Amino acid sequence: MKKITMMLLAVCLAFGLTACGNKDQETKGNQTAGSDAQTTAAESGSGEKGTFTVGFDADFPPFGYMDENGDYVGFDLDLAAECASRMGKELVLKPINWDAKDMELSSGSIDCIWNGFTMNGREADYAFTKSYMDNSQVVVIKKDSGITSLADLAGKTVLVQTDSSAQAALLDEENEEMKTLVASFKGLETIADYNTAMMELESGAVDAVGMDIFVAKYQIEGKEDIYEILDDHISTEQYGVGFYKANTALKDEVEGILMEMADDGTFAEISDKWFGLDVCTLK
Repeated sequence: MKKITMMLLAVCLAFGLTACGNKDQETKGNQTAGSDAQTTAAESGSGEKGTFTVGFDADFPPFGYMDENGDYVGFDLDLAAECASRMGKELVLKPINWDAKDMELSSGSIDCIWNGFTMNGREADYAFTKSYMDNSQVVVIKKDSGITSLADLAGKTVLVQTDSSAQAALLDEENEEMKTLVASFKGLETIADYNTAMMELESGAVDAVGMDIFVAKYQIEGKEDIYEILDDHISTEQYGVGFYKANTALKDEVEGILMEMADDGTFAEISDKWFGLDVCTLK
């Protein structure tokens, strides 16, 4: 009896070890599959075939922002919505921290960055569509400030959004004119969003704010008796839709749809709604 019991125990142990080994192998296999899935998601988008997930800065009017009703609206978001419709996909709008945009894109949590995204200087880092509009970096000041040109910013405090095109243009090491200009400032400071930046300008905490020209026009609309945009521009740039570097298939699909929208007049209609003119540069 004892011998039979020992034999049964040995059999049970053998099956138990085998089961354990299979479970370990299965777990390891799942971990590997998860890692591969993450890489695939980054290369092909969110991985959800029925959705098109757009990452954007929710404090960047008129390109993408939250309106008084709590809805996400904007020029770029309207373009994205039309694009998603023509792709037969559900549009998913995902507000992101602009500083974390690369992580969001590489992890596959968003399919693209579509929000007044400057291509210049970033061409090697993303798969960009063709430029769909031109944009310049300008400076907004108070009308009673006595500032009439970039040279008048000497001894002044200038504010820009963190990781923005205005910041990049002012800190361009290859641009001697900009280096000299920034060296003349009392200080060059950064802030998270332009709505807060304008509050800082209004309070007198800073003397000027550098930003995209269309954002500047939106910010001072109806307040032209208080603010103005300097005629001198910091730089000129182009906007495109940015994708993960290896995700050229989705980039090509979106670019093709944008070209269709430019040809059939839909782009112009959306542009006129937001800017009162056609800003499309697609050929």
